[in-house]
Amino acid sequence: MEKVIVGISGGVDSAVAAYLLKEKGYEVEGLFMRNWDSMINGDVLGNPSYSLQDICPQEKDYNDAVELCKILNIPLHRVDFIKEYWDYVFTYFLEELKKGYTPNPDMLCNKFIKFDLFCKEAKKLGAKYVATGHYAKTLNGRLYRAKDLNKDQTYFLADVKAGSFNDILFPIGDYTKAEIRQIAQEQNLNVAFKKDSTGICFIGERNYQQFVANYLKPNPGDIIDVVTKKVIGKHNGLMNYTIGQRRHVGIAGFTNRHYVCGKNVLKNELYVAFGSDNNYLMSDECILENVNFISDLRPTFCTAKFRYRDVDHSVFIEYLDEGVLRVKYPDQVKAVTPGQACVLYLGEECLGCGFIKTVRKNNEDLWYL
Repeated sequence: MEKVIVGISGGVDSAVAAYLLKEKGYEVEGLFMRNWDSMINGDVLGNPSYSLQDICPQEKDYNDAVELCKILNIPLHRVDFIKEYWDYVFTYFLEELKKGYTPNPDMLCNKFIKFDLFCKEAKKLGAKYVATGHYAKTLNGRLYRAKDLNKDQTYFLADVKAGSFNDILFPIGDYTKAEIRQIAQEQNLNVAFKKDSTGICFIGERNYQQFVANYLKPNPGDIIDVVTKKVIGKHNGLMNYTIGQRRHVGIAGFTNRHYVCGKNVLKNELYVAFGSDNNYLMSDECILENVNFISDLRPTFCTAKFRYRDVDHSVFIEYLDEGVLRVKYPDQVKAVTPGQACVLYLGEECLGCGFIKTVRKNNEDLWYL
């Protein structure tokens, strides 16, 4: 009987993943991973608005994981990666925010923690395979979209090192979310009705700006009307805004529709456009750096997603220096944002990704940063 170590998160997806593998005859054991400690990492210190209930979400998840494994009658192990998460993920997150970028720490967590350190820990426990509750599929070590395209998570897996999926199982990749919920209910799993986790993995559902303020000092500056060049307000730190943002921009006295269309880190200025035409958000090419290919395919034409909930855009690929690509999209795309990932697909296969460095329109660099 082949042993599979399943990453048990305390949620319904990983719970059903473990159940399905056990039904297939694998020797299944669970491994709970703890990456964040609010007290150790200081995001609740001096903030009385956080209660004990707020600061122990992972302990709640762990208790749910313990109960689940009792129901499934499988062992549960636990491992802490708090220091590693801080070193490899959270520090990067803060540094990118300082640059004015909009980083995606979930992708780094997958790359350095879940599909590296976690897998190594699973192998120590004798695992032939490692499984998670991600909505994705693999075949011969290559990564493909899940059946449920609304829940597909290949975007967040695109920066994992090539070869990392050879011994990985994604048991729920051929199911929809509704089907997973139904299985959990039919098997009377304790997490069958548990709400899905949202937000960045270490932040959860906390107030984002309040959380970030614990680590980066507020640096207020001017909000500039991109057309008139006049100062129309004050922002509370460029790290709190992303390109295309329409809500909570903080311009007092303006009721007209408006959106964030640029940043200047050197001048500490935030640029805003009025109206709904999105003209200042449109671009037709970008430069990707730190490109990671999972697949051995190197097409010159494929599709791309510039954010998780994005649709597929047809793009042309030009291979520049090692790890650098030029991505062209004649049908202009809105709010392509420096610091975020551009994930490439050829049909259902996820090829890999790169991180957006420069955005251009009509052969001119946009002044996002």
